[in-house]
Amino acid sequence: MSDVAIDLVVRAGHCLDACRREGVTLAFAESLTGGLVAATFTAVPGASDVVVGGVVAYATRLKTQLLGVDVDLLDRVGPVDPEVAIQMARGVAIRLVADIGVSCTGVAGPDPQDGHQPGTVHVGVHRDGEPDLVRSFTFTGDRAKVRESTVGAVIDALQIRLNGPGAAVPKS
Repeated sequence: MSDVAIDLVVRAGHCLDACRREGVTLAFAESLTGGLVAATFTAVPGASDVVVGGVVAYATRLKTQLLGVDVDLLDRVGPVDPEVAIQMARGVAIRLVADIGVSCTGVAGPDPQDGHQPGTVHVGVHRDGEPDLVRSFTFTGDRAKVRESTVGAVIDALQIRLNGPGAAVPKS
């Protein structure tokens, strides 16, 4: 395991600890990461008491079929959009019966997709009773680097939702 991957697992562990303290569960909806977010979180021993599951909705149609993303929205803006990320997060929380839904959608590369350059990423976090959180990024690097950066962005967004805006995000 690379140093970057180890760092991400450690940071995911901090999120899981915060979830345990609050007594909340997590579900993940992933597109460009293809399951890497869930794999990072479940690499932490004991993750099963917080993580209920995940959906890899790589194909655009699955975002509607499995996560309930509005088909008109997808027709209008495509799958790489902040509102799509929010709807994915909301949908996975509802369908997997989790307290918090976290999502990511974007373009890992190497080629542009639907008019978006590689590295364009949107992360969404949904938690009932709180405003939805969406963060947008333009990452650089190859496909693997964009995917790793996305996992880090998911961890950061979840920490913000758990600890509030301006919260210090433990790095290791």
